Amino acid sequence: MLERIKAALDSLSKSERKVAELVIEQPNLVANAPIAQIAELALVSQPTVIRFCRSLNCSGLQDFKLRLTRSLVSGVPYVHSMVSRDDSAHDLARKLFDNNISHLLRCRNELDTEVLERAITILSNAKKIEVYGQGQSGAVAIDAQNKFFRLGVPTVSYTDPHMHGMSASMLGPGDAVVAVSNSGRTLDLLRSVEIARDAGADVIGITHSKSPLAKRCSLCLYADTMEDPDLYTPMITRIVHLVIIDVLAVGVALRRGPELIDQLEKMKRSLKEKRVRGHDNYS
Repeated sequence: MLERIKAALDSLSKSERKVAELVIEQPNLVANAPIAQIAELALVSQPTVIRFCRSLNCSGLQDFKLRLTRSLVSGVPYVHSMVSRDDSAHDLARKLFDNNISHLLRCRNELDTEVLERAITILSNAKKIEVYGQGQSGAVAIDAQNKFFRLGVPTVSYTDPHMHGMSASMLGPGDAVVAVSNSGRTLDLLRSVEIARDAGADVIGITHSKSPLAKRCSLCLYADTMEDPDLYTPMITRIVHLVIIDVLAVGVALRRGPELIDQLEKMKRSLKEKRVRGHDNYS
């Protein structure tokens, strides 16, 4: 709810924005305060408080409070606390952990499980999986390759636009592409996705719901996050993308079933030869 309020700030009237800013600054207080106190603290009229609630598609103040309370009970007191130059190491750790936890919870709750099932089915049956990602998303693409190739599916990741462009043209029906992008607006990636689909491959997107990439994929798993502008890379988005990849990989492993066990055991034995003897639970 706090993220929805932040996203709606520019569309609110000047008086409604005062209410929004009060909610963002003191969400727990607003969740428990009567309308008169909220109006007084925001320096607006009581009808303005009601209009603010309705602008967020709530039927009234009580409905808004209920939704706000639900968003606060996750245990994360503030959904998107900004870092500052004066933050101590303790503050940085708290803010970054809280931000990541809250966004993971939000994406989990908003994840379309029907789309997720279809994505797992496509990847489970794929003859070949290719993962495309550039810049920060390139690291996620490489992680996806490390996850999926262990499951007996030929998998390769491409982080260079020329390479995934050429490779996309060589795909065909039965092949699958996972396209990962924070912005979903990278021209080279969009073009490779179009080439892959024209070739007959299924394309699964992991990106923002309102991005051009989301519209070009066969199906899409949305990761709608709000990054702190004081941080230089999309850190929260990367974590969310990695967890979505984990969900897909575990889903494929479960679908492929018992035949994977011998293969995974063989791989585990080969890895033991490369490690110093010690506790088996350590990697």
